[in-house]
Amino acid sequence: MATAHLSPALAVSSPRRLTCKLSQPRVSAQPGRRAMLRSCSLPLLLGLAAAGRGGWRAAAAVESRTVQQGEDGAEGAAETSSKLVLVVGGTGGVGQLVVASLLSRKIKTRLLLRNPEKAVTLFGKQDESVLQVYEADTRNVDAFTPEMFEGVTHVICTTGTTAFPSKRWDGDNTPERVDWDGVRNFVSAMPKTIERLVLVSSIGVTKYNEIPWSIMNLFGVLKYKKMAEDFIRDSGIPFTIIRPGRLTDGPYTSYDLNTLLKATAGERRAVEIGQGDKLVGEASRLVVAEACIQALDIESTQGQAYEISSVKGEGPGNDQEKWKKLFAAAELN
Repeated sequence: MATAHLSPALAVSSPRRLTCKLSQPRVSAQPGRRAMLRSCSLPLLLGLAAAGRGGWRAAAAVESRTVQQGEDGAEGAAETSSKLVLVVGGTGGVGQLVVASLLSRKIKTRLLLRNPEKAVTLFGKQDESVLQVYEADTRNVDAFTPEMFEGVTHVICTTGTTAFPSKRWDGDNTPERVDWDGVRNFVSAMPKTIERLVLVSSIGVTKYNEIPWSIMNLFGVLKYKKMAEDFIRDSGIPFTIIRPGRLTDGPYTSYDLNTLLKATAGERRAVEIGQGDKLVGEASRLVVAEACIQALDIESTQGQAYEISSVKGEGPGNDQEKWKKLFAAAELN
C-alpha cells in the first residue's frame, strides 16, 4: 500500500482563529464558523500510515472496512450519497471510525469539534464538498449557530469521557459536563427537520443503582448518560440509541499496520444485539461505528435503544440486510 507523508505543523494565530501550516491551503476556523479542509481525495486516508497516530487511526478505519468488504462480499456506495451527516465527537475512539467510514461511503460529513485542527491530523486535507468542520464546544450552551445545522439530514453523537477521574477530566471534561450538559445543549440546538439522531450511550444505564453497575456509576457516568437518553426521547427528534459494552479495538495508536489490521479485523466480528439492558460483554469500536451508520437507514430502529456486543465469528460487515435482521431479532426477543 502506498503511503503519503503528511506532517502538518499547527499553530494558533489568535484566540479566535486557528491555522494549519501545510504544503497547500491552510485550515482556519473561528468559533461557530467552518474550517476548510481542501484539496485531498479519499485515497489519502489510506496513505496516512506514515502520518503518525492520527494517520494510523484514519487508515485503520478505511483499511479495516476494505478487509471487511472483501471477506463479506459487500461493496461500498458507488455514488455520492445525498445525506449530510453531522458527527459530534468525531475525533474520539468511535467517532473517528464513524467519520472515516462515512467518507469511504462517499457520504458528505460535517464535524463539530472543540479543536478543528484535529480533523486534518486524523483525516487529511479534504475538500469542503466532502468534509466540513465547525468549531464548537458542546458543553457551552451558546456554542451553536444555525449555520452548523444547515442542510444536515442525520446526526451521530459519539461524545464521552472516562467513568472514573483521569487526565481526560482536565478542563471540566467530566461525565456531567460531557454526557449530560453537552448532549442536552446540542440536541436543544438541533432543528426538528433532522431525519435521525444516533446516540452512543452505554450498557447498564437503566441499572446504575444495582451491582455491578453502581461501581461504574460512582461518579455518575451511567446516570448522566441515561439522563441524556431521556432528554433525546422527549425532544421529538427521531432517534436511535446504541448502548455498547466495554469498548475494545482501539483507540488506534499502533505503528504496525499488520498488527493494527489484525486487531480490527480479527475473530470478534460477530455481533450480538439486545434490548432491555440485559446484554453484557465487550464491543469492538469498529462494530459500534458500523451500527451507528447502519441505524441511519434502517427504519425499524427509529425510537429504539439497543445493547451491542462483539463475539467470535463472522460479522455482518456493512451488509445492510444482515444488520436489519440483527436489529429485528433483538426487537422480537
